[in-house]
Amino acid sequence: MSYAKPLQLGDVMTGETVARVIASNRPDYSEGDIVLAPIGWRTHALSEGAGLRKLDPALAPVTTGLGVLGMPGFTAYGGLRLIGKPQPGETVVVAAASGPVGSLVGQLAKIAGARAVGIAGGPEKCAFVKHELHFDAAIDHRGADFPAQLAAACPKGIDVYFENVGGAVWQAVLPLLNDFARVPVCGLIAQYNGLSDGDGRDHLPATIREILSKSLTLRGFMYYEFAEKHYSAFLREVGAGIADGSIRYREDIVDGLEKAPEAFIGMLDGHNFGKVIVRVGA
Repeated sequence: MSYAKPLQLGDVMTGETVARVIASNRPDYSEGDIVLAPIGWRTHALSEGAGLRKLDPALAPVTTGLGVLGMPGFTAYGGLRLIGKPQPGETVVVAAASGPVGSLVGQLAKIAGARAVGIAGGPEKCAFVKHELHFDAAIDHRGADFPAQLAAACPKGIDVYFENVGGAVWQAVLPLLNDFARVPVCGLIAQYNGLSDGDGRDHLPATIREILSKSLTLRGFMYYEFAEKHYSAFLREVGAGIADGSIRYREDIVDGLEKAPEAFIGMLDGHNFGKVIVRVGA
């Protein structure tokens, strides 16, 4: 189950690539330019120029165009700033907090003056979220007492929950949501391909009741909904944060296009640490 159009046998796997222009017939692109291009999983491609964005290696490592300064980063920025709208003193919780989206959500929440609570899988990821990204708390969703730990980390409830996971994590968050809480819904990785980590019960009636009784706002979104008006501001603000070190990120680089399928499946299983990038060539 996905919002993306299914691929057919023989199609190129979709995805963005940081690429070097090796030849150009267009005046706006020259040999040697580095561009972010939606060309998918391949070593070479032809483009008419549509959808390309030049990257400046002097401003930030070009790999950030795939992560913190690219689609994942803007997903975090758009969902939190335009839907979540955290206020000083509020509590913001984000699932998959060590990943490229969640890690920026928490940092932007801190910049807005809110408390940031991250949910991640395993002690190493939680330590990264707490000590390197400076979230106020990090909770391991694999822990047997995860719901109780989350409640303890949110003594005043949750005002903004940035949803990346669904499943059992959502069930632990739901009772902690305050009246008028905002929930940007970015992903449901626990339920991709029709799978679920739940208990088999139908939780929809209880969820709808909470939405009604607490006046909750749940808003699904795609990053490109906000791109025309807000992408430039995102690049300026987050780019400046990366330059001065106030915004941190991590990349998980795998070498070789032949390893892309394994890396992709591992990402869905939570094996990665930060943004997964497959390096095809130097």
